[in-house]
Amino acid sequence: MILPVIMAGGTGSRLWPLSRELYPKQFLTVTGNESMLQQTVARLSKIEHSAPVLICNEEHRFIAAEQMRLGGYEHGGIILEPVGRNTAPAIALAALQAGKNASDGEDPILLVLAADHIIENEKAFTASIEKALPFAENGQLVTFGIVPTAPETGYGYIKSGNKVNDAFSVSEFVEKPDLSTAEAYMESGNYFWNSGMFLFKASRYLEELAKFAPDILDVCKRAIATPSQDFEFVRVDKGIFATCPDNSVDYTVMEKSQDVVVVPMDAGWSDVGSFSALWEISVKDENQNAIKGDVITVNSNNNYIYAQNKLVSTVGVDNLVIIETKDAILVAHKDKVQDVKSVVEQLKSTGRSECKVHREVYRPWGMYDSIDHGKRDHVKRITVKPGEKLSIQKHHHRSEHWIVVSGTASVLNGDKTILVTENESTYIPLGTIHALENPGKIPLEMIEIQTGSYLGEDDIVRFEDRYGRV
Repeated sequence: MILPVIMAGGTGSRLWPLSRELYPKQFLTVTGNESMLQQTVARLSKIEHSAPVLICNEEHRFIAAEQMRLGGYEHGGIILEPVGRNTAPAIALAALQAGKNASDGEDPILLVLAADHIIENEKAFTASIEKALPFAENGQLVTFGIVPTAPETGYGYIKSGNKVNDAFSVSEFVEKPDLSTAEAYMESGNYFWNSGMFLFKASRYLEELAKFAPDILDVCKRAIATPSQDFEFVRVDKGIFATCPDNSVDYTVMEKSQDVVVVPMDAGWSDVGSFSALWEISVKDENQNAIKGDVITVNSNNNYIYAQNKLVSTVGVDNLVIIETKDAILVAHKDKVQDVKSVVEQLKSTGRSECKVHREVYRPWGMYDSIDHGKRDHVKRITVKPGEKLSIQKHHHRSEHWIVVSGTASVLNGDKTILVTENESTYIPLGTIHALENPGKIPLEMIEIQTGSYLGEDDIVRFEDRYGRV
Protein backbone atom coordinates (compact mmCIF):
# COMPACT_ATOMS: atom_id res chain seq x y z
CA MET A 1 0.00 0.00 0.00
CA ILE A 2 1.24 3.47 -0.88
CA LEU A 3 1.59 5.86 2.05
CA PRO A 4 1.72 9.47 0.82
CA VAL A 5 4.11 11.67 2.81
CA ILE A 6 3.36 15.33 2.17
CA MET A 7 6.09 17.77 3.14
CA ALA A 8 4.42 21.04 4.07
CA GLY A 9 7.31 23.13 5.34
CA GLY A 10 8.58 26.42 3.95
CA THR A 11 9.58 29.96 4.84
CA GLY A 12 7.20 31.96 2.66
CA SER A 13 9.85 34.22 1.13
CA ARG A 14 9.54 33.66 -2.62
CA LEU A 15 5.88 34.72 -2.96
CA TRP A 16 5.97 37.53 -0.40
CA PRO A 17 3.74 39.39 0.44
CA LEU A 18 1.13 36.73 -0.41
CA SER A 19 3.08 34.19 1.63
CA ARG A 20 4.75 34.86 4.97
CA GLU A 21 6.88 32.90 7.41
CA LEU A 22 3.78 31.86 9.36
CA TYR A 23 1.65 31.37 6.21
CA PRO A 24 3.89 29.92 3.46
CA LYS A 25 2.81 29.29 -0.10
CA GLN A 26 1.44 25.75 0.33
CA PHE A 27 -1.50 27.27 2.18
CA LEU A 28 -2.28 29.77 -0.60
CA THR A 29 -5.00 29.31 -3.21
CA VAL A 30 -3.23 30.35 -6.40
CA THR A 31 -5.23 28.31 -8.93
CA GLY A 32 -8.71 26.84 -8.63
CA ASN A 33 -10.66 26.93 -5.38
CA GLU A 34 -8.35 25.00 -3.06
CA SER A 35 -4.97 25.67 -1.51
CA MET A 36 -1.89 23.96 -2.92
CA LEU A 37 -1.86 21.62 0.10
CA GLN A 38 -5.48 20.64 -0.53
CA GLN A 39 -4.80 20.14 -4.24
CA THR A 40 -1.83 17.90 -3.40
CA VAL A 41 -4.11 15.63 -1.37
CA ALA A 42 -6.95 15.77 -3.90
CA ARG A 43 -4.81 14.56 -6.80
CA LEU A 44 -4.18 11.30 -4.94
CA SER A 45 -7.80 10.26 -5.48
CA LYS A 46 -7.02 7.95 -8.42
CA ILE A 47 -4.26 6.12 -6.52
CA GLU A 48 -4.88 3.34 -4.01
CA HIS A 49 -3.32 4.70 -0.85
CA SER A 50 -3.66 4.95 2.90
CA ALA A 51 -4.37 8.24 4.68
CA PRO A 52 -1.48 10.62 3.98
CA VAL A 53 1.00 11.72 6.64
CA LEU A 54 1.87 15.41 6.74
CA ILE A 55 5.17 16.87 7.93
CA CYS A 56 5.12 20.53 8.86
CA ASN A 57 6.58 23.16 11.10
CA GLU A 58 5.29 23.41 14.67
CA GLU A 59 4.00 26.93 13.96
CA HIS A 60 1.99 25.79 10.91
CA ARG A 61 0.24 22.86 12.57
CA PHE A 62 -3.20 24.38 13.05
CA ILE A 63 -3.35 25.83 9.53
CA ALA A 64 -2.45 22.45 8.02
CA ALA A 65 -4.99 20.60 10.17
CA GLU A 66 -7.72 23.14 9.43
CA GLN A 67 -7.15 23.02 5.67
CA MET A 68 -7.36 19.23 5.73
CA ARG A 69 -10.60 19.47 7.71
CA LEU A 70 -12.13 22.13 5.47
CA GLY A 71 -11.27 20.09 2.37
CA GLY A 72 -12.82 16.96 3.87
CA TYR A 73 -9.52 15.08 3.65
CA GLU A 74 -8.46 12.44 6.14
CA HIS A 75 -4.86 12.16 7.24
CA GLY A 76 -2.77 9.65 9.15
CA GLY A 77 -1.17 12.17 11.48
CA ILE A 78 0.80 15.40 11.26
CA ILE A 79 4.46 15.07 12.25
CA LEU A 80 5.74 18.32 13.68
CA GLU A 81 9.32 19.44 13.09
CA PRO A 82 10.35 21.53 16.10
CA VAL A 83 13.13 23.04 13.96
CA GLY A 84 13.72 22.83 10.20
CA ARG A 85 16.38 20.31 9.22
CA ASN A 86 15.68 19.84 5.49
CA THR A 87 14.17 16.90 3.62
CA ALA A 88 16.46 13.98 4.51
CA PRO A 89 15.62 14.06 8.26
CA ALA A 90 11.96 14.89 7.57
CA ILE A 91 11.52 11.81 5.39
CA ALA A 92 13.41 9.72 7.95
CA LEU A 93 10.89 10.73 10.63
CA ALA A 94 8.03 9.74 8.33
CA ALA A 95 9.66 6.41 7.44
CA LEU A 96 10.32 5.57 11.10
CA GLN A 97 6.78 6.50 12.13
CA ALA A 98 5.35 4.52 9.20
CA GLY A 99 7.27 1.45 10.36
CA LYS A 100 5.84 1.81 13.86
CA ASN A 101 2.28 2.10 12.58
CA ALA A 102 2.51 -0.67 9.97
CA SER A 103 0.84 -4.03 10.41
CA ASP A 104 3.04 -7.05 11.02
CA GLY A 105 5.13 -7.79 7.96
CA GLU A 106 4.02 -4.67 6.09
CA ASP A 107 6.65 -2.40 4.57
CA PRO A 108 4.90 0.81 3.47
CA ILE A 109 5.84 2.38 0.15
CA LEU A 110 6.30 6.08 0.72
CA LEU A 111 5.15 8.51 -1.97
CA VAL A 112 7.00 11.68 -0.98
CA LEU A 113 5.37 14.85 -2.29
CA ALA A 114 5.81 18.56 -1.70
CA ALA A 115 2.67 20.44 -0.67
CA ASP A 116 3.49 23.48 -2.80
CA HIS A 117 3.55 22.07 -6.34
CA ILE A 118 1.02 22.65 -9.11
CA ILE A 119 0.24 19.73 -11.45
CA GLU A 120 -2.18 20.45 -14.29
CA ASN A 121 -2.45 16.95 -15.80
CA GLU A 122 -3.48 14.64 -12.99
CA LYS A 123 -3.92 11.65 -15.31
CA ALA A 124 -0.26 11.89 -16.36
CA PHE A 125 0.73 12.30 -12.68
CA THR A 126 -1.15 9.12 -11.75
CA ALA A 127 0.25 7.22 -14.75
CA SER A 128 3.84 8.06 -13.75
CA ILE A 129 3.26 6.79 -10.22
CA GLU A 130 1.76 3.55 -11.55
CA LYS A 131 4.83 3.09 -13.76
CA ALA A 132 7.13 3.74 -10.80
CA LEU A 133 5.40 1.35 -8.41
CA PRO A 134 7.02 -1.92 -9.68
CA PHE A 135 10.48 -0.40 -9.22
CA ALA A 136 9.69 0.65 -5.64
CA GLU A 137 8.19 -2.77 -4.88
CA ASN A 138 11.45 -4.27 -6.15
CA GLY A 139 13.43 -2.25 -3.61
CA GLN A 140 14.63 0.55 -5.83
CA LEU A 141 14.47 4.26 -5.02
CA VAL A 142 12.43 6.17 -7.60
CA THR A 143 12.70 9.87 -8.33
CA PHE A 144 10.36 11.56 -10.78
CA GLY A 145 11.93 13.62 -13.56
CA ILE A 146 9.84 16.34 -15.13
CA VAL A 147 10.03 16.47 -18.92
CA PRO A 148 11.44 19.99 -19.47
CA THR A 149 9.52 22.51 -21.55
CA ALA A 150 12.12 25.30 -21.49
CA PRO A 151 15.80 25.86 -20.59
CA GLU A 152 14.90 26.66 -17.00
CA THR A 153 17.73 27.94 -14.79
CA GLY A 154 15.74 27.78 -11.55
CA TYR A 155 15.60 23.97 -11.29
CA GLY A 156 18.10 21.23 -10.64
CA TYR A 157 18.37 18.56 -13.36
CA ILE A 158 18.68 14.77 -13.55
CA LYS A 159 20.72 13.24 -16.37
CA SER A 160 19.22 9.95 -17.51
CA GLY A 161 21.23 6.84 -18.28
CA ASN A 162 20.12 3.54 -19.77
CA LYS A 163 16.40 2.91 -20.28
CA VAL A 164 14.92 0.24 -18.02
CA ASN A 165 11.30 -0.48 -19.01
CA ASP A 166 9.37 2.68 -18.00
CA ALA A 167 12.33 4.27 -16.23
CA PHE A 168 15.95 5.25 -16.72
CA SER A 169 19.02 4.70 -14.63
CA VAL A 170 20.37 7.95 -13.19
CA SER A 171 23.64 9.14 -14.67
CA GLU A 172 23.97 12.17 -12.40
CA PHE A 173 22.17 14.91 -10.50
CA VAL A 174 23.22 18.42 -11.50
CA GLU A 175 22.71 21.76 -9.79
CA LYS A 176 20.81 24.72 -11.24
CA PRO A 177 22.61 25.60 -14.50
CA ASP A 178 23.22 28.89 -16.28
CA LEU A 179 21.18 29.61 -19.41
CA SER A 180 23.61 28.25 -21.99
CA THR A 181 24.03 25.01 -20.02
CA ALA A 182 20.26 24.66 -19.63
CA GLU A 183 19.85 25.13 -23.39
CA ALA A 184 22.40 22.37 -23.99
CA TYR A 185 20.47 20.11 -21.61
CA MET A 186 17.28 20.75 -23.58
CA GLU A 187 18.95 19.98 -26.90
CA SER A 188 20.44 16.70 -25.65
CA GLY A 189 17.07 15.27 -24.60
CA ASN A 190 18.79 13.36 -21.78
CA TYR A 191 17.89 15.66 -18.90
CA PHE A 192 14.84 16.04 -16.69
CA TRP A 193 13.94 18.70 -14.15
CA ASN A 194 14.38 17.42 -10.63
CA SER A 195 10.84 17.40 -9.18
CA GLY A 196 11.66 16.56 -5.56
CA MET A 197 9.05 13.75 -5.62
CA PHE A 198 10.01 10.19 -4.68
CA LEU A 199 8.65 6.66 -4.30
CA PHE A 200 10.39 3.97 -2.22
CA LYS A 201 9.87 1.47 0.55
CA ALA A 202 10.27 2.95 4.01
CA SER A 203 12.80 0.24 4.89
CA ARG A 204 14.92 0.84 1.79
CA TYR A 205 15.16 4.56 2.45
CA LEU A 206 16.27 3.88 6.02
CA GLU A 207 18.81 1.30 4.81
CA GLU A 208 20.37 3.77 2.38
CA LEU A 209 20.28 6.54 4.98
CA ALA A 210 22.11 4.24 7.42
CA LYS A 211 24.75 3.67 4.75
CA PHE A 212 25.34 7.28 3.74
CA ALA A 213 24.26 9.36 6.76
CA PRO A 214 24.12 7.20 9.90
CA ASP A 215 24.29 10.33 12.06
CA ILE A 216 20.99 11.61 10.63
CA LEU A 217 19.31 8.25 11.14
CA ASP A 218 20.57 7.97 14.72
CA VAL A 219 19.26 11.42 15.67
CA CYS A 220 15.89 10.79 14.03
CA LYS A 221 15.50 7.42 15.75
CA ARG A 222 16.17 8.96 19.14
CA ALA A 223 13.99 12.01 18.47
CA ILE A 224 10.93 9.94 17.54
CA ALA A 225 11.54 7.04 19.93
CA THR A 226 8.91 8.28 22.37
CA PRO A 227 6.78 10.78 20.43
CA SER A 228 4.08 12.68 22.26
CA GLN A 229 0.64 12.53 20.67
CA ASP A 230 -1.25 15.83 20.90
CA PHE A 231 -4.62 15.38 19.19
CA GLU A 232 -3.66 14.65 15.56
CA PHE A 233 -0.09 15.93 15.97
CA VAL A 234 3.02 13.79 16.50
CA ARG A 235 5.71 15.70 18.40
CA VAL A 236 9.36 14.63 18.40
CA ASP A 237 12.00 15.55 20.96
CA LYS A 238 13.10 19.10 20.16
CA GLY A 239 16.44 18.96 21.96
CA ILE A 240 17.50 15.79 20.16
CA PHE A 241 16.16 16.76 16.72
CA ALA A 242 17.89 20.15 16.87
CA THR A 243 21.26 18.32 16.77
CA CYS A 244 20.42 16.70 13.41
CA PRO A 245 22.47 17.73 10.34
CA ASP A 246 20.60 19.94 7.88
CA ASN A 247 20.74 18.01 4.57
CA SER A 248 18.49 17.37 1.59
CA VAL A 249 17.38 13.90 0.53
CA ASP A 250 19.00 14.43 -2.89
CA TYR A 251 22.42 15.25 -1.46
CA THR A 252 22.24 12.69 1.34
CA VAL A 253 20.78 9.62 -0.37
CA MET A 254 19.64 9.93 -3.97
CA GLU A 255 22.94 11.22 -5.39
CA LYS A 256 24.94 8.49 -3.62
CA SER A 257 22.76 5.39 -3.89
CA GLN A 258 23.39 2.88 -6.69
CA ASP A 259 19.75 1.81 -6.61
CA VAL A 260 18.04 4.94 -7.99
CA VAL A 261 15.94 5.17 -11.15
CA VAL A 262 14.13 8.14 -12.67
CA VAL A 263 10.59 7.86 -14.04
CA PRO A 264 9.61 10.63 -16.49
CA MET A 265 6.58 12.77 -15.68
CA ASP A 266 5.01 15.10 -18.24
CA ALA A 267 2.13 16.51 -16.22
CA GLY A 268 2.17 20.30 -16.40
CA TRP A 269 4.29 20.53 -13.25
CA SER A 270 5.45 23.72 -11.54
CA ASP A 271 6.94 24.32 -8.12
CA VAL A 272 5.54 27.90 -8.25
CA GLY A 273 8.92 29.17 -7.14
CA SER A 274 8.33 32.75 -8.21
CA PHE A 275 5.65 35.16 -9.39
CA SER A 276 6.83 34.70 -12.97
CA ALA A 277 6.15 30.96 -12.60
CA LEU A 278 2.75 31.80 -11.15
CA TRP A 279 2.05 34.04 -14.16
CA GLU A 280 2.98 31.18 -16.48
CA ILE A 281 0.35 28.81 -15.06
CA SER A 282 -2.40 31.40 -14.57
CA VAL A 283 -5.37 32.13 -16.85
CA LYS A 284 -4.69 35.34 -18.79
CA ASP A 285 -6.80 37.95 -20.55
CA GLU A 286 -6.40 39.06 -24.17
CA ASN A 287 -3.43 41.24 -23.17
CA GLN A 288 -1.69 38.37 -21.37
CA ASN A 289 -2.42 39.85 -17.96
CA ALA A 290 -3.06 37.36 -15.15
CA ILE A 291 -5.51 39.09 -12.84
CA LYS A 292 -6.99 38.20 -9.48
CA GLY A 293 -9.23 40.56 -7.53
CA ASP A 294 -10.56 44.04 -8.29
CA VAL A 295 -8.27 45.22 -11.12
CA ILE A 296 -8.61 47.65 -14.03
CA THR A 297 -5.92 47.70 -16.74
CA VAL A 298 -5.41 50.23 -19.55
CA ASN A 299 -2.77 49.59 -22.24
CA SER A 300 -1.03 47.10 -19.94
CA ASN A 301 0.38 43.77 -21.01
CA ASN A 302 2.00 40.59 -19.63
CA ASN A 303 1.45 41.52 -15.98
CA TYR A 304 0.58 39.48 -12.90
CA ILE A 305 -1.75 41.61 -10.76
CA TYR A 306 -3.23 40.44 -7.45
CA ALA A 307 -5.59 42.72 -5.54
CA GLN A 308 -6.62 41.37 -2.17
CA ASN A 309 -8.37 44.31 -0.54
CA LYS A 310 -8.39 47.39 -2.79
CA LEU A 311 -8.98 48.40 -6.39
CA VAL A 312 -5.69 48.20 -8.31
CA SER A 313 -5.48 50.03 -11.64
CA THR A 314 -2.62 50.15 -14.14
CA VAL A 315 -1.95 52.38 -17.17
CA GLY A 316 0.73 51.61 -19.76
CA VAL A 317 2.78 49.10 -17.80
CA ASP A 318 4.23 45.83 -19.05
CA ASN A 319 5.88 42.77 -17.52
CA LEU A 320 5.22 43.74 -13.92
CA VAL A 321 4.17 41.86 -10.83
CA ILE A 322 1.83 43.92 -8.64
CA ILE A 323 0.67 42.39 -5.37
CA GLU A 324 -1.65 44.24 -2.99
CA THR A 325 -2.43 42.81 0.45
CA LYS A 326 -3.95 44.45 3.52
CA ASP A 327 -0.56 45.42 4.94
CA ALA A 328 1.95 45.39 2.07
CA ILE A 329 2.33 46.14 -1.65
CA LEU A 330 4.93 44.66 -3.99
CA VAL A 331 5.80 46.07 -7.42
CA ALA A 332 8.49 44.13 -9.28
CA HIS A 333 9.63 43.48 -12.83
CA LYS A 334 8.79 39.93 -13.89
CA ASP A 335 12.45 39.32 -14.75
CA LYS A 336 13.56 40.28 -11.22
CA VAL A 337 11.10 38.36 -9.05
CA GLN A 338 13.81 36.01 -7.79
CA ASP A 339 15.05 39.00 -5.78
CA VAL A 340 11.84 39.28 -3.74
CA LYS A 341 13.59 37.29 -1.02
CA SER A 342 15.96 40.26 -0.61
CA VAL A 343 12.99 42.32 0.54
CA VAL A 344 12.15 39.64 3.09
CA GLU A 345 15.74 39.64 4.33
CA GLN A 346 15.57 43.41 4.85
CA LEU A 347 12.31 43.09 6.74
CA LYS A 348 13.87 40.46 8.99
CA SER A 349 16.99 42.51 9.62
CA THR A 350 14.91 45.48 10.77
CA GLY A 351 12.58 43.36 12.90
CA ARG A 352 9.41 44.13 10.94
CA SER A 353 6.44 41.82 11.38
CA GLU A 354 5.43 41.87 7.69
CA CYS A 355 7.97 39.14 6.92
CA LYS A 356 6.36 36.81 9.43
CA VAL A 357 2.61 37.37 9.57
CA HIS A 358 -0.21 38.87 7.56
CA ARG A 359 -2.56 41.43 8.99
CA GLU A 360 -4.96 38.50 9.19
CA VAL A 361 -3.62 35.80 11.52
CA TYR A 362 -5.11 32.31 11.74
CA ARG A 363 -5.50 30.48 15.04
CA PRO A 364 -6.97 27.04 15.84
CA TRP A 365 -10.12 28.74 17.18
CA GLY A 366 -10.55 31.11 14.20
CA MET A 367 -8.69 34.24 13.14
CA TYR A 368 -8.10 37.91 13.85
CA ASP A 369 -7.50 40.94 11.64
CA SER A 370 -5.37 43.77 13.04
CA ILE A 371 -7.41 46.76 11.94
CA ASP A 372 -5.47 49.59 13.56
CA HIS A 373 -2.34 50.21 15.67
CA GLY A 374 -1.40 53.08 17.91
CA LYS A 375 1.31 53.59 20.52
CA ARG A 376 -1.03 52.51 23.33
CA ASP A 377 -3.94 50.91 21.47
CA HIS A 378 -4.54 48.01 19.10
CA VAL A 379 -7.87 47.26 17.39
CA LYS A 380 -8.66 43.75 16.12
CA ARG A 381 -11.60 42.12 14.40
CA ILE A 382 -11.89 38.62 15.90
CA THR A 383 -13.75 35.63 14.43
CA VAL A 384 -14.31 32.58 16.65
CA LYS A 385 -15.63 29.41 15.03
CA PRO A 386 -18.74 27.74 16.52
CA GLY A 387 -17.90 25.64 19.56
CA GLU A 388 -14.34 26.93 19.85
CA LYS A 389 -12.71 28.60 22.85
CA LEU A 390 -9.65 30.78 23.39
CA SER A 391 -7.30 29.90 26.25
CA ILE A 392 -7.94 30.94 29.85
CA GLN A 393 -5.39 33.72 30.22
CA LYS A 394 -4.38 37.08 31.61
CA HIS A 395 -2.21 40.02 30.53
CA HIS A 396 0.30 42.03 32.53
CA HIS A 397 0.34 45.17 30.40
CA ARG A 398 -3.02 45.64 28.71
CA SER A 399 -6.74 45.77 29.27
CA GLU A 400 -9.32 44.83 26.64
CA HIS A 401 -12.77 46.02 25.58
CA TRP A 402 -14.83 43.47 23.62
CA ILE A 403 -17.79 44.47 21.42
CA VAL A 404 -19.89 41.69 19.85
CA VAL A 405 -20.90 42.39 16.22
CA SER A 406 -22.69 39.10 15.51
CA GLY A 407 -23.24 35.83 17.33
CA THR A 408 -22.99 35.21 21.06
CA ALA A 409 -19.92 35.18 23.29
CA SER A 410 -19.53 33.28 26.55
CA VAL A 411 -17.05 35.37 28.52
CA LEU A 412 -15.12 34.37 31.65
CA ASN A 413 -14.29 37.70 33.31
CA GLY A 414 -12.60 37.17 36.66
CA ASP A 415 -14.91 35.02 38.80
CA LYS A 416 -18.00 35.55 36.60
CA THR A 417 -19.16 33.97 33.33
CA ILE A 418 -21.55 36.06 31.24
CA LEU A 419 -23.19 35.92 27.83
CA VAL A 420 -22.54 38.87 25.54
CA THR A 421 -24.60 39.14 22.36
CA GLU A 422 -24.92 41.49 19.38
CA ASN A 423 -24.41 45.21 20.14
CA GLU A 424 -23.29 44.39 23.69
CA SER A 425 -19.82 44.74 25.18
CA THR A 426 -17.68 43.85 28.17
CA TYR A 427 -14.45 45.17 29.67
CA ILE A 428 -11.48 43.01 30.78
CA PRO A 429 -9.29 44.95 33.27
CA LEU A 430 -5.51 44.54 33.23
CA GLY A 431 -4.40 41.41 35.10
CA THR A 432 -7.86 39.80 35.14
CA ILE A 433 -8.12 36.09 34.29
CA HIS A 434 -10.46 35.76 31.31
CA ALA A 435 -11.53 33.56 28.41
CA LEU A 436 -13.70 33.82 25.30
CA GLU A 437 -15.88 31.04 23.87
CA ASN A 438 -18.41 30.74 21.06
CA PRO A 439 -21.23 28.52 22.40
CA GLY A 440 -23.42 29.13 19.33
CA LYS A 441 -23.95 27.62 15.90
CA ILE A 442 -22.72 30.59 13.84
CA PRO A 443 -19.33 32.35 13.82
CA LEU A 444 -18.80 34.90 16.57
CA GLU A 445 -17.66 38.26 15.17
CA MET A 446 -16.36 40.87 17.61
CA ILE A 447 -14.16 43.94 17.87
CA GLU A 448 -11.37 43.91 20.47
CA ILE A 449 -9.81 47.19 21.60
CA GLN A 450 -6.56 46.74 23.53
CA THR A 451 -5.05 49.58 25.54
CA GLY A 452 -1.89 49.59 27.63
CA SER A 453 1.84 50.14 27.80
CA TYR A 454 2.79 46.97 25.87
CA LEU A 455 0.57 45.28 23.25
CA GLY A 456 2.75 42.42 21.97
CA GLU A 457 1.26 38.98 21.32
CA ASP A 458 3.69 37.51 23.86
CA ASP A 459 1.98 39.31 26.77
CA ILE A 460 -0.16 36.25 27.46
CA VAL A 461 -0.09 34.02 30.54
CA ARG A 462 -2.09 30.90 29.69
CA PHE A 463 -3.61 28.78 32.45
CA GLU A 464 -5.62 26.34 30.38
CA ASP A 465 -5.82 25.71 26.63
CA ARG A 466 -7.59 23.01 24.65
CA TYR A 467 -5.02 23.30 21.84
CA GLY A 468 -1.97 22.36 23.93
CA ARG A 469 -0.41 25.84 24.04
CA VAL A 470 0.05 26.13 27.81
